[in-house]
Amino acid sequence: MSLDVSPKLLAEAEQGDIREEDFVDTVRTSLPYAYDLIASLTTELRSGAAEFADNQTPPPSEQERGQLLRALASDAIRTSLERHFDIELAFQNCHRVAAFRPGARGGQTYGRFTSVRSQVLNQSPEFRDC
Repeated sequence: MSLDVSPKLLAEAEQGDIREEDFVDTVRTSLPYAYDLIASLTTELRSGAAEFADNQTPPPSEQERGQLLRALASDAIRTSLERHFDIELAFQNCHRVAAFRPGARGGQTYGRFTSVRSQVLNQSPEFRDC
């Protein structure tokens, strides 16, 4: 299981919809590396004029890498984090995540970052098994 869901949140989900804030809090406590990385990218993005902020530093361990992969591979987690931080996320290899300003999808910079060309150029042997 990728998230540590409290019995209260599980009971709420069984009854119907849950508050997204409660879901994001579960993500924050269950996947702290991923949450904190995205929060720091958001802060970096908002503090400057760049179109995006990205992480190029590999996670310190496989546990943190797993958190990042779980957060970005889940549509529910990823889109909840995008709404929570008011950003758009893009992801390459096993750790290069980027935070873009809202509305970036469809723009040139986002398109370049997410292009197959960029994906190929961003590969290296050390990422083969990440």
